[in-house]
Parts: sequence; C-alpha cells; structure tokens
Amino acid sequence: MLSTGLADLRAYMADNPGAVIEDVARERNVPPRAVVEALPSSMVRIGGGEHFAAVMHDIAAWGEVTLIVHTDDAIFEFTGAIPAGEIGRGYFNLMQPKGLHGHLRHERCAAIAFVERPFMGKTSAFVAFVNADGGIMFKVFVGRDETRALRADQLARFRQLADRIAPAR
Repeated sequence: MLSTGLADLRAYMADNPGAVIEDVARERNVPPRAVVEALPSSMVRIGGGEHFAAVMHDIAAWGEVTLIVHTDDAIFEFTGAIPAGEIGRGYFNLMQPKGLHGHLRHERCAAIAFVERPFMGKTSAFVAFVNADGGIMFKVFVGRDETRALRADQLARFRQLADRIAPAR
C-alpha cells in the first residue's frame, strides 16, 4: 500500500474506529491486517503468531466468550467456552466431542492482535488471529455480563495476556 493510502486508511480508522474491519478491507482492497494496524495505537497491540497455542490455552480458561469467523459469504458466531486444545498432526486440535471443536492451522498464524475499541455504541475487546496472508482466521471477543458490559474478569485476563504477548511500545 502506498504511504498516501496508508495515511488515508489511518485517518479513516481514527475517525471510524468501530468500522467493520473486513468491510473496510474489502472496500479499500487491502488485507484485514492492514485495517487492524491502521487503528489508533491506543486501541491495538500486535504480537507474534508463534504464541498461538499459549493464547488459545489462556482463552480456554476465560469461560463464555464469542468466537467469530467472518468470511465474504458468512459470519459464524459461537458463544460459549472455548475448549482446551493441543498440537498434533500439524494442527491445533480443539479437544471436545460436541459444541465447538475442530482443527486449526496454527502454523499459518502470523500475528495475534489485541483490540479494544468502540463498536456499535459499546466498548469491545477481542483477540484477532491473523494469518500469513493478512486475513483474520477468527476473533475471540471478551464476553458480556447481564448488563451487556464487558466482563471485568475476562477484560483483566485479556489485558494481562496482551501485556505478555504484545507489550505496549
């Protein structure tokens, strides 16, 4: 992306930090990672993809969260506890027979973004797993309590994890 385009994207995200990342990426013909990186620095921290398993192990202890997979054709949402997983046969395997389970290509994870920003009039916090192509593999959102506020216990864990994986610059 040309520096002018990057400056324009940063200005746009500063004015519209709650914009849907995938929509902005499609409209501007950039990878979603570029949109995440264009958020104001106070809203995003990015760590290395080599921490995939450690991050997933931590998230598995958070309790009920929402996992979102956003493609051009669908947005899948799962709300519940993320199961524990382990690496085997080239995948990070979510070890649960029912509910959310599957096999994740953890070696394609190039970065892990920790994002806190406004979205639809509320504060949101999520972990985005970014692949080697700059796409978002999936996002895990901090859960909400009965008043629709972010769960304080999970937000604290989210921030502690961000401090460990993606220290502030």
